[in-house]
Amino acid sequence: MTATRILVLNSGSSSVKYQLLDMADSTRLAVGLVERIGEETSRLKHTPLATGGDAREQNRPITDHEEALKAVAAELTEDGLGLDSPELAAIGHRVVHGGKLFTQPTVIDDAVLKEVERLIPVAPLHNPANLTGIRTAQTLRPDLPQVAVFDTAFHTTMPESAARYAIDVKTADEHRVRRYGFHGTSHAYVSRKTAELLGKRPEDVNVIVLHLGNGASASAVRGGQCVETSMGLTPLEGLVMGTRSGDVDPAVIFHLMRVGKMSADEIDDLLNKKSGLIGLCGDNDMREIRRRIDEGDEEARLAFDIYVHRLKKYIGSYYAVLGRVDAVAFTAGVGENAAPVREAAVAGLEELGLAVDGELNSVRSDEPRLISPEYARVAVAVVPTDEELEIAQQTYALVQNRND
Repeated sequence: MTATRILVLNSGSSSVKYQLLDMADSTRLAVGLVERIGEETSRLKHTPLATGGDAREQNRPITDHEEALKAVAAELTEDGLGLDSPELAAIGHRVVHGGKLFTQPTVIDDAVLKEVERLIPVAPLHNPANLTGIRTAQTLRPDLPQVAVFDTAFHTTMPESAARYAIDVKTADEHRVRRYGFHGTSHAYVSRKTAELLGKRPEDVNVIVLHLGNGASASAVRGGQCVETSMGLTPLEGLVMGTRSGDVDPAVIFHLMRVGKMSADEIDDLLNKKSGLIGLCGDNDMREIRRRIDEGDEEARLAFDIYVHRLKKYIGSYYAVLGRVDAVAFTAGVGENAAPVREAAVAGLEELGLAVDGELNSVRSDEPRLISPEYARVAVAVVPTDEELEIAQQTYALVQNRND
């Protein structure tokens, strides 16, 4: 029996998202989420797609990630999809920060774990949780290949002129200060799918990808390779996000320390959790912001305008970086669902060959689609992202190559 199943795990600080896929035809067999791990009442929602059964839900204390993954394994076993199945080829893990070293999906060994651990200072919220998920999965299936797929890997093709900050080189190198970028699995998947939508090969297409969720990032992809992205050393840089500021003058931090008497931790909390849309208007849900705008709320309108202004700046600058743009692709929760954001981001860019067809833009669909009129020089697309499928594909390809 050929093993074709991949379990994808995305371990957060208090959650585990998972999907079981059969890579023979890329079908999802089961999906689920464990959240509020370590709290008084945790929640596990499991949907057995292979059997067509109803979603099952548990609300009970789940103390740690080990207990969470054992609960996930029990749910899969109930559906006849247990982790002991000979059809399971590998477990693919999302790892947020891989630094400069990891440019490809990587089979996890002690050296890989040590490097991911060494990168904790530049990803303190994400890498520890990713490590916990990996180590727990290793105890459950020590015989199975465990593969790390790094958020940063897709961006390692950036030239040094894009990746380096203009600070003292020795200081930067000593403390590994450079632009790494994030959401890489999404940018890789969406740029490739956009090329398919245009009927072209990825290596023949230049795409600006706008991943707009609660976290948001942009990338410039030339011929299938990232040459620029908006997030930097951390996921704080770049676009206006749900709770993150994106770009600010670095001197704002010193000003708040000296004049506002704020500590480094307080400023960190401000820029990561109390800024962006929620800092501007008290809401980080674009649907609620649009509702408030429709009711004449000027605070919500300004927040929306700041959000869109930043988007336009990045579209324009990435157009300049690429020189030729074949498509601009919107993805993730806001990018896929908020038609007013897409319309506003492209409005006024007709001289760059960009336009949105109002009727096409208003269509709701789970399928990749063009929303630009036929006459537009540059295609504008909505491409639903699928990071779990991307992780599964990269994991499966790696273990297949090892077995050949």
